[in-house]
This record gives sequence, C-alpha cells and structure tokens, in this order.
Amino acid sequence: MASSSKPLVICAPEPRTLELIFTPERLAELRAKYDLVETSAEAVATLDDATLGRARYVLGQPPIASETLAKMTSLRAVLNVESNLLDNMPYDEVFARGIHVVTTGAVFAVPVAEIGLGFALDLLRGITAADTDFRNGAEAWGGDGNAEARLLTGADVGIIGFGDLGRAMARLLTGFRCNIRVHDPWLPPSILRDHLVAPATLDDVLEQSDVVFVMAAVTSDNRGFLGREAFARMRPGAALILLSRADVVDFDALLDAVESGHIVAATDVFPEEPLPAGHRARRVSGLLRSAHRAGALDTAFKQMGNMVLEDMDLMDRDLPPQRCKRAERETAGRMRSRPVDKN
Repeated sequence: MASSSKPLVICAPEPRTLELIFTPERLAELRAKYDLVETSAEAVATLDDATLGRARYVLGQPPIASETLAKMTSLRAVLNVESNLLDNMPYDEVFARGIHVVTTGAVFAVPVAEIGLGFALDLLRGITAADTDFRNGAEAWGGDGNAEARLLTGADVGIIGFGDLGRAMARLLTGFRCNIRVHDPWLPPSILRDHLVAPATLDDVLEQSDVVFVMAAVTSDNRGFLGREAFARMRPGAALILLSRADVVDFDALLDAVESGHIVAATDVFPEEPLPAGHRARRVSGLLRSAHRAGALDTAFKQMGNMVLEDMDLMDRDLPPQRCKRAERETAGRMRSRPVDKN
C-alpha cells in the first residue's frame, strides 16, 4: 500500500455495507478524509502488519484476537455498527490500552419502540385478528368484536431492560398515561425515577403488568432467564412483546404459554433467523410475528454513518467520542449477542 498522510480505517461492517451506512455525500467525505481498507470480518486478522499497524479505526466489529490487537499499535477505536456488542475481542486488553469500543445501536431505539407500540395496540385491540376474520368472512361487528379488547391508556406496563430501547419505549408511552414499572438490575433506582418510571423487581413486572416489553440485551447472566415460571406469573391475557434478542427467553416455553391461551405475545426476533418453514412459531395462534425488521429502516442505517463520522472527527482531535455509546469495561465482556446475518 502506498504511503499516505491520511489516517487508515479498516472497514469490515458486514452484514452492513458502507453504502448502507453512509449517504453518498457522507461516504465521499469518509473517503476524502481517510484511507479505507475494505475487507471481510474474518479477513481482518490476515491483513499485513503494516496495514494493521497504521489502522486508527475499525469500522464494524470483526473478531480481533490478542495477537492481532498487538499489531494494531495506532488503533484508537472500534466502531461497532451492530445493535449490541459482540464477545469477540479481549476487552480487558482493549480497555487497558485506552482503545474505545463504541456502538451505534442507539439509532434503532425509536424505530424499535414505535413498532413495539404498534404490537401492543394490535394485541390489546385484536387488530390483526379482526382483519383476518374479516378476510375470511367471519368478522364480528361492533361490540361483538371487542369481547377481549382492552385499552393501553391507563394500563399497567412493565419494561424489562432500560437502555436506549427501554427509554425510547417509556417516552412513547407518556401520552397513554400508563403505570410503568421497570426492571433493570444494571441501573440504580434513582435513574429509573429520573425517567418517571417505577423501579420494580422482575416478579413485580411480570405479575402486575397488562403489557410487558422485553428489551434486555443478552448477557452471560441472563440467557433464557424468562422461562416457564416467569410466563406463568403473568396475568391471564397479558401481552408480552419481545424486541431485543430471542436468547433472553426460553422460546419454547413462550410458545407454550401463548398456545395455552395464558398470554398473548408479539416477537420481532427468533432463535433461528430466518425461521425454518416448519417451525411451530409460524402456526401458534395468539402470537404476532415480525421478521426482525423493527429497527431496519434506511433512516436508521444512515444515522449510523453520521454518528461514526462525528465521533471519528472528535477522536482525530484527541477528544472522546460522544455520539456513539461507549462500552464499559465492567460489562462489555458479558455481552452475548449473536451477530445479525441480514440487515
């Protein structure tokens, strides 16, 4: 590679692409300001020592082993364009060297919250079910079609996980005057109260909610923590809306709870994606399904590019990143999200 005075960026954002993340104008700005090495995530470790040594930024979160990291003597930041951190680098070494790891996942908060609100209204008012009945000539008119309908306004709502997604959800619910309880063991009660929601135990959220939004990231501590006993604690007819990752629930137990009629549910995420054609989740009544599309809006992807460029500019001036969310040394290595395969 010819020598250049421009900083070098290793670009491995798959399954994203630079064209997806950046507008044409912002991509031109990126190319004008930096030397780009575009490669696959798996090929980063095979780059020559000179390239690794020059790299100031990594765009994406490819696997970085200790041996590769040791060669990246100029690295200042890994800019993750997933929604969650991946457990694929030695975070203790990264933080010891003062390297930032940041994520652009906040761009998905509002889109995911908006579709979550739509799911809640659908489940409470039976919108999709009524449409299906109408198409089949089995519609129930007027009050006859509202035997199980409920209002979201004034309802008891629980939110599990109060990061960017949970906070966006709470803001959207403001106009519905809901009684919002939140369970998040990583936050002190005062932060929850500052957001005008009530701190609660997991049992209280499950037992005292008409609607439960699951927005917790997957960690080493919480895989499948919502299982058969948790769903049994929920109010009969309550709605559970899964918006973060399927690994936080026992998915078979969730389907059993819905199939039994104890609860209704909506999910945007599944244990296998794409979902196999014969998977039972495709036929369970009382389950509203969405193909991991809640946050996948072009406006959100383009916002990623804006955030990345703004933070790179700050770091170029020896200032800390501000637009992306910085990983914390105490929790980064506990994240267990799987990378997405499709945008």
